[in-house]
Amino acid sequence: TGLAWTSMGGSVLYIEAVGMPRPTSAKGSTPSLKVTGQLGNVMQESSQIALLNARRQVAVRAPEGRQAYFEDHDVHIHCPEGATPKDGPSAGVTMTTSMLSLALDRPPRRDLAMTGEISLNGKVLPVGGIKEKTIAARRAGCHALVFPEANQRDFDELPDYLRDGLEVHFAKTYDDVFKVAFPED
Repeated sequence: TGLAWTSMGGSVLYIEAVGMPRPTSAKGSTPSLKVTGQLGNVMQESSQIALLNARRQVAVRAPEGRQAYFEDHDVHIHCPEGATPKDGPSAGVTMTTSMLSLALDRPPRRDLAMTGEISLNGKVLPVGGIKEKTIAARRAGCHALVFPEANQRDFDELPDYLRDGLEVHFAKTYDDVFKVAFPED
């Protein structure tokens, strides 16, 4: 579950990912990434960066037989509620997590919400609207949150009633996000 800032405050952003096996005749060509849900240019770019990071993570973390997932499948990412335009970089870590869940065949924590721009090198970059996003996570019943490490001060400055009862993690790189999203059993 992603977190977004809107003109009405914070909201949750659901991101779905589906992989379609590529026909044997398509092997050797570049797999496609389709993104839908009325996403703006910045989110379109974020999805490309998220795919690159997901591919990097799968190469290291996937069990035998799943490491070539992104070469063998075309990926479609969709953000429901398509009537609402969405844009901004803060869904990068959420898109990466959604694609990794698909490739690893492993769901992320159910009570988790996250926000953060992701760089080409997997760094988690700061975002705005931490207060609004925290409120949105609480409303959605998400008790574990991942924010960029550079936003820790923003979170620490929130009133106690917003911070209490939350399990909050601050990520410097996507590896930090991964540890929270896909904990070892």
